[in-house]
Amino acid sequence: MALYEHYQKLKPGPQAELKRVVQPDDLLEIPAFYRLLQDNKASKNMQRLVFCLPLIKHQDNGDSLGKALAKADINEKRLFMVIRSQEPNDLIQLRRLLKQAEPKLDWPSAAKTLYFWNDRAKRQLLEDFFFYQNSKTKESA
Repeated sequence: MALYEHYQKLKPGPQAELKRVVQPDDLLEIPAFYRLLQDNKASKNMQRLVFCLPLIKHQDNGDSLGKALAKADINEKRLFMVIRSQEPNDLIQLRRLLKQAEPKLDWPSAAKTLYFWNDRAKRQLLEDFFFYQNSKTKESA
């Protein structure tokens, strides 16, 4: 949560720098990335967090990443592109979905998913996405 709060306290210029990056490795050349990290090292895990951070709004008890994407009516083909892609293309695709969905997520939960981004995290994202879609279908029937 500290990373999210620190990002919110950045001035608009550094926030814009972080939002403009095209891929996670681009962060390594931006001063705002290191200012945001403070005592943390610039690991791949932190790059993933900061790469997606500018597109996520925190809400206490907010949705999971998969549920938020389902609520935004993201096409499942685009989600499967994320799941089937390898790093960094999977994160680049995910970031595009976040930009489209403008999700309000529970930041600590989303941060955990992004920090430990792997096949298991992708599977959980997919399960949350379809679980919400299926429950929505049952409610409307």
